[in-house]
Amino acid sequence: MLNQPRFRPPSIARSFFSNEAAGGLTLMCVAALALLIANSPLAPVYFDVLHRYVFGLSVLHWINDALMAVFFLLVGLEIKRELMDGQLATWSRRALPGIAALGGMIVPAVIFVAINWNEPLNLRGWAIPSATDIAFALGVFALLGPRVPVSLKIFLTALAILDDLGAVAIIALFYTAELSPLMLGLAAATLLALAALNRSGVKHLAPYLILGSALWFFMLQSGVHATIAGVALALTIPLKVSSGDSPESPLHRLEHALSPWVAFLIVPIFGFANAGVSFAGVTPAALLDPVPLGIALGLFVGKQVGVFGFAWLAIRLDLADMPRRASWAQLYGVAVLCGIGFTMSLFVGLLAYPGSALLQDQTKIGVLLGSTLAGIVGWLVLRVAKAKLPKAS
Repeated sequence: MLNQPRFRPPSIARSFFSNEAAGGLTLMCVAALALLIANSPLAPVYFDVLHRYVFGLSVLHWINDALMAVFFLLVGLEIKRELMDGQLATWSRRALPGIAALGGMIVPAVIFVAINWNEPLNLRGWAIPSATDIAFALGVFALLGPRVPVSLKIFLTALAILDDLGAVAIIALFYTAELSPLMLGLAAATLLALAALNRSGVKHLAPYLILGSALWFFMLQSGVHATIAGVALALTIPLKVSSGDSPESPLHRLEHALSPWVAFLIVPIFGFANAGVSFAGVTPAALLDPVPLGIALGLFVGKQVGVFGFAWLAIRLDLADMPRRASWAQLYGVAVLCGIGFTMSLFVGLLAYPGSALLQDQTKIGVLLGSTLAGIVGWLVLRVAKAKLPKAS
């Protein structure tokens, strides 16, 4: 049957929102627990375990380089699906979240650079406040119930996916260590082999995952951050279904399999390992240091100004449409929520300041402060904002 409609899992959007929202609430609890432990008598045990070496890498490195590669694999799968067969499949659908995401990356970076202009080392963290944590943001959405239009959830999800795409590009281009030509060549050869599997119509996931593991190892040794291997692997996983195959594509199967593990295990483990910062000796004046101040203002002020400002311009100039049944106040509330940068911001901070425990701790303080303010204020705005009533016919 040549015109047989392609299978599309009916619950993919519902399960995605459910996993992400519940995962975001889990992440909030885990981050709070990490902060509590890091400032309790258990702090020495917490930090000792994270810095204990296993098979040549510390536990923290295994979490940040290996587990987070699986997180980036899921990010890559979501990006590919949405760009080719989802909410971002056409230019008209990409317009508003794409323009808003661009503003949400540019303005926070400008604020951070302006505050840290006289500190050359600090400037490596310019991309830290440019990220949005979709799990946290959708967790806040879950607390609001049905009072927020579904169109805004779709807008936020699309924006965060494009934001993740920008973050991946930034990591690959600006946070790459000294390169090993041999390992980079082996990684490139492995990626070509993965592309060949795709072109040959191989639909079984096992060969992709085996070669993907090799790609991760070569990336780890090459100087390019190993998590990029997850995104690269995702781009080679087949999305289309051939006649006679399983009605669900390899990409959908892998995405559905990974989603709960990432939402409820991998991201919470990352949050628990990286959110713990000791406040011993931290005074209110320390919050005015350039790094935490630049990050906090970038996330809380820069994100809302960039996202809302660019979205407002796009709609006013007829470059994009307003999300259905959403009011300007609700769109502004979503823009504020985009300042929750937690997971990706902490991750970029680790790459920006690999040799400075002080700057990493300042990064955590700035991310926690900015994300908390964005979450609370964004929730309050959306709590009181009214939806746009449909026009009477």
